[in-house]
Amino acid sequence: MFNQVKLTVLAALLVVLFSERAYAQTRKSPKPMETKSLSPNLMVKNVQQTVDFYQDLLGFKLISSVPSEKGDGSLQWAMVQAGGVTLMFQEETNLKAEYPTLKTQAIGGGFTLYLTVTSVEDVYQRAKLKTTILKEPHKTFYGATEFAIQDNNGCILTLAESGQ
Repeated sequence: MFNQVKLTVLAALLVVLFSERAYAQTRKSPKPMETKSLSPNLMVKNVQQTVDFYQDLLGFKLISSVPSEKGDGSLQWAMVQAGGVTLMFQEETNLKAEYPTLKTQAIGGGFTLYLTVTSVEDVYQRAKLKTTILKEPHKTFYGATEFAIQDNNGCILTLAESGQ
């Protein structure tokens, strides 16, 4: 009787082990995602004014745009680029129509953008003449020199130059 109990327990354990192993073999691990780029799409009041701000102050270049459906020559979306950084701007009403969950969200949102640049002092000298400075240039504990501004939509941009 005792041996039969042992055999029954052993058989049950083998069933569980083989079942788990068979299950694990049928589940395929997902291929890891390879990240290619990140391009924030910022909700803005006026796309053209925002493009102008980023071009004039920070040297971004317009690389793509979509005219507004209003037919008034305005833009509903644009993409700008400087070096390896790409930003997209989409007109508020258009973006909220595309993503209804954004209907209650304010332009400017609860985020900041951190841009690593060269010649941060030159950028600061231009910025202080054209926009609101939120933080004056300062040295960080990690050796960068940085300052923060607000763009024409209220988005906070921290501009930093590595201390190396």
